[in-house]
Amino acid sequence: MTETNFCEITPQIKALAQKTEEASRVEPELYSEYGVKRGLRDLNGKGVLVGITNISEVNSARIIDGKSVPIDGELFYRGYNVQELVKRHPHDNHFGFEEATYLLLFGKLPNEKELEEFNDLLSDYRTLPPNFVRDVIMKRPSKDMMNSLARSVLTLYSYDAKADDTSKENVLRQCLLLIATFPLLSVYSYQAYRHYHLNDSLIIHPPVKEYSTAENILHCLRDDKKFTPLEAQLLDICLILHMEHGGGNNSTFTTHLVSSSGTDTYSAIAAALGSLKGPRHGGANLRVVNMFADLKEKVKDWTDEEEVSAYLRKLLHKEAFDKKGLIYGMGHAVYSLSDPRAVVLRSFVEELSEEKGYQKEFALYGLVEKLAPKIIAEERKIYKGVCPNVDFFSGFVYQMLDLPIELYTPIFAIARITGWSAHRMEEICHNDKIMRPAYMTVTSHHDFVPMEERD
Repeated sequence: MTETNFCEITPQIKALAQKTEEASRVEPELYSEYGVKRGLRDLNGKGVLVGITNISEVNSARIIDGKSVPIDGELFYRGYNVQELVKRHPHDNHFGFEEATYLLLFGKLPNEKELEEFNDLLSDYRTLPPNFVRDVIMKRPSKDMMNSLARSVLTLYSYDAKADDTSKENVLRQCLLLIATFPLLSVYSYQAYRHYHLNDSLIIHPPVKEYSTAENILHCLRDDKKFTPLEAQLLDICLILHMEHGGGNNSTFTTHLVSSSGTDTYSAIAAALGSLKGPRHGGANLRVVNMFADLKEKVKDWTDEEEVSAYLRKLLHKEAFDKKGLIYGMGHAVYSLSDPRAVVLRSFVEELSEEKGYQKEFALYGLVEKLAPKIIAEERKIYKGVCPNVDFFSGFVYQMLDLPIELYTPIFAIARITGWSAHRMEEICHNDKIMRPAYMTVTSHHDFVPMEERD
């Protein structure tokens, strides 16, 4: 079969796909009839409780006088408010991703000696097997970096003499290895893609032992290896804000689900990467950036509230951008009044926009941030408030940092591998049952029909 035929959607495939669609249909009213929580959410969009964790906590409401009252969103890592973990940035030359990684994995904030030793350990793991870049990453580079990252993770299994050892000591070793090497796997995959698909020079920079994760990402990515302190600090903040968000988000739940089967670390993390790749999860900030690009092209005066409002209404009416009826970056499954990650990120975005000359774009983001919740409330029947989520600003940050859009979701993965690792350790150490949720079958039974009697 040729490559062209391999990718071709033939009339036969189209016809079979139609049959699959018909066979797959489940009447929506059955979910209500049998009390099934579609998408593991109740009618108010709240997640169905399926597990217990002490790794992180996501709050959007408090019970007052027996009633659930919305509050400004809160995010805690092992009981510490994430806003406290990043509030020192970006002025004191402190990088917090490694410190927060220690916290999530080991349940306490490290002292100076513990953090120094942990940074040295991650630095020792921040290397790839001999010829891995040549033999794995550079062979048939993918146009999608998340696929490249997943392939690299699965291939590392072949280099690990203890790949299937699921003892807590070995799983921790594997997790630390992945936390340390995800930046290299992601950036080198992009460099290979850039070389083979964009005909650019192939530039592979080795990491610097003394650099933080954020610094090494910028160092390895940029041809001249240069970056400003503010750039590195803000990327570090993005990594902290994205590294964990409760056990119920899709990719972390995937980690728990797959880990419960007893499989190896590389398979479990590859499955989580497959989840994060989805545009409903890790790919959301790409849609925000592309939506704003369309807005800037269609709206002549970015400061005109009426003109910007008209565009936002067109989005909701499926008349603009991708015609999906959504204002991307607005709303969250849990938060209603505010997303604490967006609040933290916004406080630093303005400073970077001034350094990079993006003041007009920042003002436009601020205008949409102000107008969108009001317009959504007018146009939609909503059960809770709408606020900007972290994706609303993160893509803009990456744009100002001149990061290629192909790396937006992998950077999310570079951060979230810490949360996945903590949850995998939790599953390995304390849970010994395979997860097996129930599905109700609603099809009718049939008598077998011989071949010659079938339509």
